[in-house]
Amino acid sequence: MDLNTACMKTIAIILAGGRGSRLKQLTDYRSKPAVPIAGKYKIIDFPLSNCVNSGVRRIAVLTQYRSHTLNQHVQRGWNFLRSDFNEFIELWPAQQQTGEEWYQGTADAVFQNLKMIDELESEYILILAGDHVYKQDYSLMLKEHMETGADVTVACIEVPIAEADQFGIMHVDNDDNIISFEEKPKNPPTMPGNPDISLASMGIYIFSTKFLTEHLRSDALDTESSHDFGKDLIPFFVGRSNIKAHHFGNSCIKNESYPNTPYWRDVGTLTAYWESNMDLTRLLPELDLYDNDWPIRTTQYQRPAAKFNYNYEERIGTALNSVVSAGCIVSGSTVEKTILFNNVRVNSFSHVNKCVVLPRVDIGRHCRLTKVVVDSDCTIPEGMVIGEDAELDAQRFYRNEDGITLVTQEMIEKIAVD
Repeated sequence: MDLNTACMKTIAIILAGGRGSRLKQLTDYRSKPAVPIAGKYKIIDFPLSNCVNSGVRRIAVLTQYRSHTLNQHVQRGWNFLRSDFNEFIELWPAQQQTGEEWYQGTADAVFQNLKMIDELESEYILILAGDHVYKQDYSLMLKEHMETGADVTVACIEVPIAEADQFGIMHVDNDDNIISFEEKPKNPPTMPGNPDISLASMGIYIFSTKFLTEHLRSDALDTESSHDFGKDLIPFFVGRSNIKAHHFGNSCIKNESYPNTPYWRDVGTLTAYWESNMDLTRLLPELDLYDNDWPIRTTQYQRPAAKFNYNYEERIGTALNSVVSAGCIVSGSTVEKTILFNNVRVNSFSHVNKCVVLPRVDIGRHCRLTKVVVDSDCTIPEGMVIGEDAELDAQRFYRNEDGITLVTQEMIEKIAVD
């Protein structure tokens, strides 16, 4: 089977039902894959774009937790594939298809949709997380899966051994056979010939369809299993099946400015989320969003261009080392090392520094914001200062151990009431 045909015979399943509780109030009303990122996108746009760009165009998005905004985003922005070419992006919500339980784990989520998967008559199943930011050509991973005759191929990324206790770590031999798997180990195995680096699972798997369906049915009957790929199935396959490691560096879309640094981020914490956005304000970000050969697509709305008003002393509308999205108005204020998402207004005499400001925020006059994440639809009252008094910020908002303050409209309204 040639690679193009193999891509057409592959079904991609994006697991997008996670709550993402470590992002705190950012996921109070949306699932983690629906969190805005990088000025105009949502996190789900990255795996979706990777699929389309890779030639994998039969895609199911599995949803569960507070999925309305995610459903809306996918329906409005990702409905361009051709059904007459057997291409589709479908939303598969949790429907209790196999019993009275909602999705109990990542493997159970796929198991509950086996009937629909069987009807697609695929040869391969590509399992993806819906909450990571990266650029990867899945067809290259699929090619390797086919050439090695693997039952399972696991995408892995190199991490320093000091950080390996945060991941599921693969121990491989010289032929990239996975010979052990440990979840967040205290003494992580390292790569052959490199004692400073471990291989971490990225939560990206390719299975031969028949192999996966058989084992999902067996796992569903196991009362001791948590029905999760990383915790249960992948460790079970080690030593029992032909399970291979795929090095992310062999299929990632490289940034010419960082040719030896494959970009992959789990933006699951507030700090990681803030840092990923801040990276885009650098002169040469590690994540290249200006690559026309591998575009990241998203839902498009009609918006005016960004606008900067006033050029008076003490009242100059300017943005320095920042990303300013469509529909924004910077009116007599200074925006520095900041990302303004769509339709943000920053009013006169305000200073916004090292902030992530989500869509439709209005920042009043004479405000000072430093190292703040402002949730969508907030109105920051005139004269408010956030990010300079740690104790006061912790009383009024959510402030984490890294000094990043998260602000929501509910928090602002509570201040007004108090």
